[in-house]
Amino acid sequence: MSQNYRFTVNGGHFTDEQRDFYETNGYIVFRNLIPEKDLQEFTQRFLEICRGHVKVYGLTIMKDKGIQKTDKSEEEYQIFKIQDFTFDDFLFEKYARNKDLVNVVTSIVGPNVTTINTMIINKPPNSTDVFAIHPTHQDLFYFPFRPADSVCASWTAMEKCTKQNGCLFVVPGSHRNQLLPHVYLSKTKNKSYQGIENVQERSKLYLDMEAGDTVFFHPLLLHGSGPNMTQGFRKAISAHFIDSNCFFIDVRGSLQEAIEREVEEIYAKKGIIAKYSDIWKYKSRLVTGRPGNFQTLASVL
Repeated sequence: MSQNYRFTVNGGHFTDEQRDFYETNGYIVFRNLIPEKDLQEFTQRFLEICRGHVKVYGLTIMKDKGIQKTDKSEEEYQIFKIQDFTFDDFLFEKYARNKDLVNVVTSIVGPNVTTINTMIINKPPNSTDVFAIHPTHQDLFYFPFRPADSVCASWTAMEKCTKQNGCLFVVPGSHRNQLLPHVYLSKTKNKSYQGIENVQERSKLYLDMEAGDTVFFHPLLLHGSGPNMTQGFRKAISAHFIDSNCFFIDVRGSLQEAIEREVEEIYAKKGIIAKYSDIWKYKSRLVTGRPGNFQTLASVL
């Protein structure tokens, strides 16, 4: 590549070809990165949490309002996400600290890594597009820290993912855009699932992935997912990673002011009065290297 590298770091584990691909497209897929044995354990842990057999303080269980109206009473049919498994030592150690995964992350953000947003996403069979879609968005919309180039996401298919069951789609090269306005679109009902209007379908690349395949992407990359129109489930496990030396910004007066207010209100309803930046510190956990500007879980809230 003739241009200077901007989105990756020197001394990482990428080949030159892999590094060039991420720089150009804003994402990269590693096939069969996570072993099948680990995926089975993630699924079992998800079910144990959903059924209340395992309780993790700080973790949020999110139910799909549309699915609850069906005749399916099993928790796997009702719950579309467990949020912030950072607080679960098992999932954190097994996924966020997976050696092969961390090698890719350090090639993007550098040697000092903190995870700040972790989840298992579940799409039950025959989901409706009203509830199960995640509209085109940029992850940076939710993050009050910078620089953006020192942040990346990992997203691992826990089972085969296709366009039919709601695989991830990306808009290659869109990581070079600025942060765009996000709004609640007419077909979106789940809380905090804002999206970007008027993204053309032909610009989307749907990522068919086998179980264990993992995509890494930049926080400004346009991406999303559709409904699961099949008879099976579609699960994925995901985490966001940052250079621990990232710094917090004041989002008041910016495109992110509304989401800051929304998140603070959600926590206030839980009895936690906290600033947006402190909420993110609370949800963070050191993966490797030095903690930099992020504190331990016990030090905030």
